[in-house]
Amino acid sequence: MFEVRIQAEAFDSAQAAQRLRAGRRDVGAVVVFEGVCREEAPAPGQAGVQTLELEHYPEMTRASIEAMVEQARARWPLLGALVVHRVGVLCPGDPIVLVAVASSHRHAAFEACAFLMDYLKTQAPLWKKETTAEGARWVDAREADDAALARWGVRSDNRDAGR
Repeated sequence: MFEVRIQAEAFDSAQAAQRLRAGRRDVGAVVVFEGVCREEAPAPGQAGVQTLELEHYPEMTRASIEAMVEQARARWPLLGALVVHRVGVLCPGDPIVLVAVASSHRHAAFEACAFLMDYLKTQAPLWKKETTAEGARWVDAREADDAALARWGVRSDNRDAGR
């Protein structure tokens, strides 16, 4: 099973892992990453995040993330992958993103999961707006996210695209 979902609703990480290995005896590892909205202030001395709003173009976002999954499949021997990214208004503590990867071996599952998250942080066409007590601001990709993607030999092309 290889699936990408973009949705407003929360997801169940345990159910995702279970779906990836259901009825299979060749799965030796399932790695699940769940990203959560945090309250942490955007910068020292600033107010904490009250809400995070994620906007997207549905067809573009899905196609981009599906292409990311295909790149992961080309790099590692994957048996399944599920990527779920939420959109809409989220609050601190809400789950934002789920990446679940199945493979026969743990190394491939860990690497593919990390690759997909690094790719999502800089390449997925999602726009994020944080609201704090001081107002709202669009969030740009961080240099650390670009550096994480670079370790896979991929150059970020969304650095200044309003992310």
